[in-house]
Amino acid sequence: MHAMNDSLHPRLAAAVLARHLRAVPVTVLSGARQTGKSTLARSEGGSRRTVIDLDDLAVAGIAKRDPESLITGPLPITIDEVQRAPELLHAIKRVVDRKRVLGQFLLTGSANLLTTSKVSESLAGRASYLTLWPMTRREQQGLGRAGLWGELMAATDDAWPDLLAADKPGPEDWRAWARRGGFPTPALQLRRAEDRRIWLDGYIRTYLERDVRALSNIASLPDFRRLMRAAALRTGQLVNQAELGRDIGMPQPTVHRHLNLLETSYMLLRLPAFATNRTSRLIKTPKLYWADTAVALSLAGDPEPGGAHLESLILQDLLAWRDAQANRIDVCYWRASTGKEVDFIVEAGDRLLPIEVKATARPGANDALALQSFRQEYGKRSRPGLLLHTGTRTWWILPGVLATPWWRVV
Repeated sequence: MHAMNDSLHPRLAAAVLARHLRAVPVTVLSGARQTGKSTLARSEGGSRRTVIDLDDLAVAGIAKRDPESLITGPLPITIDEVQRAPELLHAIKRVVDRKRVLGQFLLTGSANLLTTSKVSESLAGRASYLTLWPMTRREQQGLGRAGLWGELMAATDDAWPDLLAADKPGPEDWRAWARRGGFPTPALQLRRAEDRRIWLDGYIRTYLERDVRALSNIASLPDFRRLMRAAALRTGQLVNQAELGRDIGMPQPTVHRHLNLLETSYMLLRLPAFATNRTSRLIKTPKLYWADTAVALSLAGDPEPGGAHLESLILQDLLAWRDAQANRIDVCYWRASTGKEVDFIVEAGDRLLPIEVKATARPGANDALALQSFRQEYGKRSRPGLLLHTGTRTWWILPGVLATPWWRVV
């Protein structure tokens, strides 16, 4: 995101980043390339921070040969794309251990340092981690926030309709939102579909030819791109690695490794299944979503956006909101042995918010049955079910299930 957009399009994560910088010596801001990490880091840190950009090959070379020399200057320091020189992390650890100063280092990266095989130093006990997701719809509107999830969780059940009716952002075509995605450049600056396609093609090419190779030794980039396309065509579906491998002629271990790489670089995410036993969530089949719908559509051949893409948009908003909260919040999906499924479950403390997304303007009672089943199973822990649709009307479609347009919430 260019500087001219900073004041007009504030980021939800800005306040979170400020909290982290006040609390620990090292803050790691991660997210997919082009989500706006560098802009956020520089705007939050201000001119008082020394900036080291490892996208500059000459600087990256110095970081590998003599990492200490780069970070012996005036503190505090911001380091962009730190995964390009893991050697710096050991040097940072030594500096922090000699003299702990809150906010000493702000590191940005397009890969999750905690899961990157090339990074052996996690800065445990010295660093905090936060993720910058693609821009939410309300960030794109200049509101600097995600949807009304927190307000809904705080309000009484019967106050929900009035709360949603009082909200200002109006309707829009969700398909247009899916096509522009949440990366600042295509979402804010490129108005023509042709321009966005050119940008997305270049983004994917850069990711394949530069970022992937920097993170892992990939034998065949064309095979990796075929996997990306196959995964994009399975947005919102259960992850079946063996089936995915058969479809594209790739061994299951290779599929597993490539999906992990896509997740490490924040291109896709696997949504866990909800269960009251947290350990059991780890063995249930996750669902696959892309972090940005525009990238997913581009990889899939630019088809008409479908219901899975509307789900992805809602999920991305939920994740941005979740990561801005001080208290732990989990987002999962629910699937009963009977086959009934609820798209998203928000777990905040002992309260549960079930959310179903339907790409229809006229949902019927049958669309709310899974929400009702979930509420019956979890009783007083569950808030009313929320059925998000593409129409304009808000009403209690079944007892304990509120149907409302997606744009009244997100």
